[in-house]
Amino acid sequence: GNMSFSCLEPQVVPVTFLSSSSYLALPGTSGQDEIFISFQFRTWNKEGLLLSSKLHQASGGFLLHLSDGKVRISLHKPGKALSDITAGAGLNNGQWHSVSFSVKRNRISVIVDNDVTSSAHASIPLQIYSGDAFYFGGCPSSGNISECNTSFGGFQGCMRLISIGNKAVDMISVQQNVFGNFSDLQIDLCGIIDRCLPNYCEHGGECSQSWNSFYCNCANTGYKGATCHFPIYEQSCEAYKHRGNTSGFYNIDSDGSGPLRPFLVYCNMTDTTWTIVQHNNTNLTRVKSANRENPHTVFFKYSASLDQLQATINHAEHCEQELAYHCKKSRLLDKPDGLPLSWWIGRTNETQTYWGGSLPAVRKCACGLEGTCIDTQHYCNCDADRDEWTNDTGFLSYKEHLPVTEIVITDTDRPNSEAAYKLGPLLCRGDRTFWNSASFNTEMSYLHFPTFHGELSADVSFFFKTTASSGVFLENLGIQDFIRIELYSPSEVIFSFDVGNGPREVTVQSLTSLNDNQWHYVKAERNIKEASLQVDQLPQRSHGAPPDGHIRLQLNSQLFVGGTASRQKGFLGCIRSLQLNGMALDLEERAKITPGVEPGCPGHCSSYGNLCHNGGKCREKYSGFSCDCTFSAYAGPFCKKGKDISAYFGTGTSVIYNFQEYYTLAKNSSSHASSFYADMTLNSEAITFAFRTTRTPSLLLYVNSFYKEYLSVILTRNGHLQIRYKLDSHQNPDVFGINIKNMADGQLQHVKINREEEMLFVEVNQNERMKFILSSGTEFNAIKSLTLGKILENSDVDEETMKANSQGFTGCLSSVQFNHIAPLKAALHHSSSAPVIVKGRFTESNCGTLTGADSTSSETTHSFADHSGPIDEGEPLANAIRSDSAIIGGVIAVVIFILLCITAIAIRIYKKKGIYSKNESKGSENEDSAESALKSELSMQNTANENQKEYFF
Repeated sequence: GNMSFSCLEPQVVPVTFLSSSSYLALPGTSGQDEIFISFQFRTWNKEGLLLSSKLHQASGGFLLHLSDGKVRISLHKPGKALSDITAGAGLNNGQWHSVSFSVKRNRISVIVDNDVTSSAHASIPLQIYSGDAFYFGGCPSSGNISECNTSFGGFQGCMRLISIGNKAVDMISVQQNVFGNFSDLQIDLCGIIDRCLPNYCEHGGECSQSWNSFYCNCANTGYKGATCHFPIYEQSCEAYKHRGNTSGFYNIDSDGSGPLRPFLVYCNMTDTTWTIVQHNNTNLTRVKSANRENPHTVFFKYSASLDQLQATINHAEHCEQELAYHCKKSRLLDKPDGLPLSWWIGRTNETQTYWGGSLPAVRKCACGLEGTCIDTQHYCNCDADRDEWTNDTGFLSYKEHLPVTEIVITDTDRPNSEAAYKLGPLLCRGDRTFWNSASFNTEMSYLHFPTFHGELSADVSFFFKTTASSGVFLENLGIQDFIRIELYSPSEVIFSFDVGNGPREVTVQSLTSLNDNQWHYVKAERNIKEASLQVDQLPQRSHGAPPDGHIRLQLNSQLFVGGTASRQKGFLGCIRSLQLNGMALDLEERAKITPGVEPGCPGHCSSYGNLCHNGGKCREKYSGFSCDCTFSAYAGPFCKKGKDISAYFGTGTSVIYNFQEYYTLAKNSSSHASSFYADMTLNSEAITFAFRTTRTPSLLLYVNSFYKEYLSVILTRNGHLQIRYKLDSHQNPDVFGINIKNMADGQLQHVKINREEEMLFVEVNQNERMKFILSSGTEFNAIKSLTLGKILENSDVDEETMKANSQGFTGCLSSVQFNHIAPLKAALHHSSSAPVIVKGRFTESNCGTLTGADSTSSETTHSFADHSGPIDEGEPLANAIRSDSAIIGGVIAVVIFILLCITAIAIRIYKKKGIYSKNESKGSENEDSAESALKSELSMQNTANENQKEYFF
C-alpha cells in the first residue's frame, strides 16, 4: 500500500534563554475560566522565573518559578497571597523536565515529569480568568509588570514543546516575528553548557554548576579550595608537632595536593617524632607442618596503600620495622649458597633473605653480622637447628624494602619442628622535607628546577625568613604565561600571574613586618576558577579566574627559586620546605652545587621557641629544634600540661631539695654556708604547683634559710589555703589566707604564687586572683632547702605551720616549680644526680591528670622504697662520709648481698622446676590462647637458659 521507509518525527525547536534579562512573550485568550500550559525546560540554576501572567481584569496574577531546584506556584490578588505550592525536586540537574500547569475555576494543579508523585494541587477562594499574555523566562525591562518584579531573577536555560491551551507554539513563527515577541533568545538551539564535563573538581570533589560557572563540594575529601586541590591535613607528624600538637592519631597527606588520599596514623611526639602505621596481624603467630610444597604464607595489610606508605617513607629520615622469628628445629637460610627455607617480601615485591638487624644482599641475620650466633658455622641462630627455642629478631631498616608485605615459612614439618613470628608496625621518624632549606646570600643567586608546564592547577607553599625589605621568592616564565611570588615590601607579599589574558595580582598585607628574621608561611594556588594567596594565619585573598584564560599552564622555562631569570630583585634570606603541587623540592642538594646559595638555615628557636612551655628551653638542631625540660616541672616534647610530673605522698613522706648542694656542685665551692649566701638571696619567687588531698591540716610546701627565714604554704584545719612568709627573723610571719573554699575536697587544685619584693600575687585554679603586701621584709636570705611533705629536721616555725607539719602531706602533688627548680621532677627522674633526699612512701603517678575518684588507683608506677642512697640518714649520697667504718660496713654489705643472691637463685630454680612440671600436667587446659601459651613457653625456655647461667655463677 501507500508507505515510505522513514519516520516523520515532530519538529522540536528548543529556545535558549541566554541571560537573566531574556524573555518570551506569547499571547493568550483573555477571560477564559480555564488555563492549561505545558512545556519542558533544562537548567543548572536553582532559582529562576519560568512563567508569569496577569489575570483578567487585574484580579491578580500567578508566578511559576524555580526555588531551590523545585517548581513553585504563587497565586495572588492585590495585597494578598492566595496560594503557594511546590512540586518536584532537584530539577536544576541539567536534564530535560516537563511541567504541566492547569487552572480551572478555583482549582490549580501542577505535574512535573508526568509523575503523579511529583504533583501538587490546591483550591483557592477565587474564580480565576486568564489574562491576555504569558511571559516565559522573564519580562520586558520596560513597562510596569508587577508579576515579574521578583527576587529570584530571570530563567537561564532552555525550553521546548511549549503548549498553551493544548495548542503547540510554533517557535519558527516566533523567530520570524509572526507570533509573540522575545528578547535575548537563541531559537532552534539549546545552548546550555555542561560545565562539570570534564569534572575539574579534584580528589573526588562533587561538581555542581549554574548557568555561568561550576562549584566543587569538597566535604569529606580531605581537601579545600575552589577545586578541592589543597590538602587540609599536614604531610607528616613532624609538621603537626611544629604546630604544637601532642601525641595522638592524625590524618596525614603524604603527597600534599597530589593524587594520594590522606590516611590515619599515630604520631608519637617525643624529642624525635615517630609516625606509626599499623597492619592487620600484630600477634605472635605459631607455625607447624610447613614445607616447600605446602609453605605457610601470610600477607600483611596496612592502614594505607603501598603508594601512600612509599610517599611517607620517602619523606622520612629513617624507617624501621621489627621482625621477630622464634624457632625450634626450624631453619631460615640452611646453607649460604642454597635456597632459603624462609623469606619475606617487601614493597618492591622482591624476595628478601636477610633478617632483622642485618643488611640487604648479605643473606645473614644480625648475629651473623656481629659474629654472635650460637653456632659459628651458621649466620643465623635458627640455622643451628637445635631442639630448643631460640630466635633471630631485629629491626629491618632499609627504606626501599619497607614495609614487609608477606612472610613465607617452609621448615616446620619435621618432628618437634616449630616456628613463631611477629611483625611490628611500620615506624618512621622525622621529615627530611619539612626542614629542607637553603640560604640565599646574594641578590644574583638562585636555584632552578623543572617547570609547571601543562598543570591544570598549580600550588606553591614554603616558609621564608629574611631581614631584607623585598625580593622575589620564585618565578616561572612561559612565552606568554608566567607566575611570580615576591616580597614586595616589608609587610606585603604579591602573587602575580598571567594565563594568556593579561597579568593579574593577588596581594596580602600584614599588619606587622615580615622581614623580622622569623619563619613565615606562604601558600599560593592558581586553578581554573581562581588564584589565591595566604601568608601565615592572615585571611586568604583570592582573585577570580579571568575569562578565556588557558585552562592549563603554559610555562616552558625553568622554575627560578630565590631570584629571577634576569638576576634582578633576588631574595636574601632563607627558604625551606618548598613544595610544588605536593612534591618537595630538594633545596639542600641543589644548593650544594650553586654559588651564592648554602644548604640549611639555622635559627629555628627564634620562631618556634614559644612552643616550649613552663620554663622549657629551646635547643637548636640542624633539622628543627627540641625543648629542654630539665628545669621545667613538666615533661614531653613541649614541657606542657598533659605531661605533668606527679607523685603520691604517703603519710610522713618527705622530699627535700637542698639548694646548698645545688650551689656547691654548681660553683665547686666550699660546703660552708657563708660561701654561697649572696648567691641564694631572693627578691622574688615564682612558684607553681597542683595538689589533691582530703587531709587537713597539711603542709604543702616549705622553704627555709640559714637565717631562720622561711616560706610555708599550708592547708588549715578547715581546708583553706594559707601562705606564711617570714623574711625577718625578729618579726612574726606575714600570714595571707585564701578562704574561697575548702580545698581539701579530693579535687585537683592549681596554685600560682609570685612575689616581687613586697608585692605578693596569688592565683588559684586559674581564675581567683589576689594581691597582698608583705611587711616582714623583701629579701629571702641564704635559702637552704625546699621541702615537700613533712619537715624532718628541727625548724623554728610558727605554731600553725607546726600543726600542719604534724601530719605532713598525704595525697597528690603535681607540676611543682620553684623559680627554675623542679624538685618533684628531680626526685623522680634525676634522683642519682640531683641534691634530693626522699624518705617515706613516694610513688610516681598520673594523679595530676585524673579525676578525684581515680587518683588513688594511680599510685603504682615508681616506688622509691628502695631509693639508692642513705635515705634514713637524711643526707644525699654525695655527702656520705668515707671512713674506715664505712668501708667495713660496705664489705659486710657485699658479703650479705652475695649470700642473699645465692639463696634467691636456689629458690628460683626450685620454683621454676615446679612451674614447669605443673604446666606440663596442665598443658591441655591452657590452649584457649595460643599466643599466651607460646609466650609462656618461650619465657620458660629463656628462664631455663638464665637459670643455667645463674647456677654457674
